[in-house]
Amino acid sequence: MIAPVVALIIWSLIMLIWLYATRIPAMAKAKLRPGQATKADMEALPVANVAANYNHLMEQPTLFYAVCFALEFLGEGEHDINIGLAWLYVAIRVVHSLVQATVNIIIVRFLIFVAGSLVLMALTFHAALASGLAWFNWPF
Repeated sequence: MIAPVVALIIWSLIMLIWLYATRIPAMAKAKLRPGQATKADMEALPVANVAANYNHLMEQPTLFYAVCFALEFLGEGEHDINIGLAWLYVAIRVVHSLVQATVNIIIVRFLIFVAGSLVLMALTFHAALASGLAWFNWPF
């Protein structure tokens, strides 16, 4: 279960490299100096989608990392279904990155995001079951 976590971290670092490999030349072309560029200046750059995607990889995937480690600690990390779901989540995030950083068709991105969210929900449900959490037994 750790391999998909490491794979998504590697992908995030690839996106970070892509971000700087495109942002620095774009800033130079626009004659923007790092100390003087505003947020609006940065968002107007043609490579802003790469930066936005890198930021997105620092958001929902943090839940993925947590649930993967929870499943591992609970002894459920090596079940085929959980491993399959984890790799599926990684694949979906890579596709999401490629769509956002290139064509950025919003409805396509949204559907990919929903697919990833459903996979994350399934992993979370498995972790909840493995931890003994049952919604009908909650004291409130």
